[in-house]
Amino acid sequence: MLIQLSIRDFAIIEKLELHFQRGMTVLTGETGAGKSILVGALGLLLGDRADNTVIRRGCERADLAAVFETTGNTALSELLVDQDIPYAEEELLLRRVISADGRSRAWINGAQVTAQVLREAGECLVDIHGQHAHQSLTRREVQRQLLDDYGNHSAQLSRLKAVWQNWQEITRKLADLSRGGREHNAAMELLRYQLTELETLRPGPVEYQSLNEELRLLANASRLLETAQQTAAVLREEEHSVDARLHAVLAELRELEHLDSSLAGINQLLEEAAIRISEAADELRGYAGRHDLDPGRLQEVELRLSRLHEMARKHRIKPGELYQHLALLQQRLAAMEDTEAGVEALGKAQVTANAAYREAAIHLHTDRVQAAAAMAEEVSMRIRQLGMPHGQFEIHVEEDDEATPHPWGMDQVDYLVNINPGQGLQALRKVASGGELSRISLAIQVSSRDQAVPCLVFDEVDAGIGGGVAEITGGLLHALADQRQVLCVTHLPQVAAQADHHLLVEKSSDTTSTITRVRELEMSARIEEIARMLGGLRVTARSRDHAREMLGKRAASG
Repeated sequence: MLIQLSIRDFAIIEKLELHFQRGMTVLTGETGAGKSILVGALGLLLGDRADNTVIRRGCERADLAAVFETTGNTALSELLVDQDIPYAEEELLLRRVISADGRSRAWINGAQVTAQVLREAGECLVDIHGQHAHQSLTRREVQRQLLDDYGNHSAQLSRLKAVWQNWQEITRKLADLSRGGREHNAAMELLRYQLTELETLRPGPVEYQSLNEELRLLANASRLLETAQQTAAVLREEEHSVDARLHAVLAELRELEHLDSSLAGINQLLEEAAIRISEAADELRGYAGRHDLDPGRLQEVELRLSRLHEMARKHRIKPGELYQHLALLQQRLAAMEDTEAGVEALGKAQVTANAAYREAAIHLHTDRVQAAAAMAEEVSMRIRQLGMPHGQFEIHVEEDDEATPHPWGMDQVDYLVNINPGQGLQALRKVASGGELSRISLAIQVSSRDQAVPCLVFDEVDAGIGGGVAEITGGLLHALADQRQVLCVTHLPQVAAQADHHLLVEKSSDTTSTITRVRELEMSARIEEIARMLGGLRVTARSRDHAREMLGKRAASG
């Protein structure tokens, strides 16, 4: 989830730092105050295309940063490991600077990255729905994933991927063995060279993980030893150590025990404490004795890790996979050395593997068709609830049995929608209205069971609606926020009243500049803001009462 967003010299924002929480957060304010500017800043941090027109007038650069909580984000973790970017699961820092000369630089956890890597990381963190198109739902692979999540196809996908991997490996081996003459010999020569390098390096099965653990210990050895020694001294070795003072107190209390026998239990506890303190001091001294500072070993570990990283990059794998990769290359070379027998056997195996793949893909296709019908019906119902009474949503699952096998199957999944009578179904990405696209996206997200992207942003999802539809929209957004963080830019009080948190965006001007500010609203201020949204410029007692009623209704239902 998004924890913090920092903006400096961007558009009409001089300096701004926002903190976000779980649940549903709305951003409201007058038209032109800068609400969508905040969404634009977030989009740039997630990899949107940038130019120098976003820099605040008179400034040399715009500086944007965001902190995310990323615990359990597997897709992000795999991406960062592949890119060799420093990563701890708890938090992630994105930063982007756009300079007046038009250049843009980006960092992830302090490591400079390309815009493409920033965009890939952003797709794992936030999904923006609205008129500013950072819209993942228009991509076919995302549409297919949402359908599979809805149909709970994880078991079928795992089975399909396993048989695909088997088919792919057999096909690759067959291609290797089928190359004759110079090409075959060149492939074997390369394999032997790669094996010589890996066998010289001799990576262990868990060496990379063990070295990383040792590096962390060696890098902090000074602190560990110093703390252990200081603590042992405080406990028992100093003149006024804890042990000495405790024994002095204990001796005094023992003398008083004959005056009051109830002190016996206390004395026993103190004696046990003295024993424990003495044992802890011994353990700390033993710990300090077992670990010593060895700069030479630290350099050895760093050098070894560097060599493992270098070899892994050369083979385009993760460092921890080198041992398994060595075994794989050895197997591949052994197979290539028996070309004729291998080609015949692998040809038969390929036919069998392809048949197994096709069977698994057909089963998945059947399940997808069934899930598509159910999901389309549910999404259509929600679209109609969201102010599009003639809305129709369909999911086409087209099977291409001539296609090359893929780990996700042979299906092409397309989301189609029809908003107006007589218009006909069209691809989701061709929906003209940003507001309609946002609401359709909301209907899909609420209906789906996908939780891969932890933060959803809806920019003016309520455009062109009001009344009961607005209240339903707010309710769906709040329901979605039970599982994921939801940020929503809105002009409707019915939506704003259902949020867990409320941010007010305000713009102020003087003769020389215009500045946007944001503040979080407590209950009294929320009443005033929702009353303003209800009544316009003139806030009345009646509009305040209505605002209180709306907020009270949300609190009661929550």
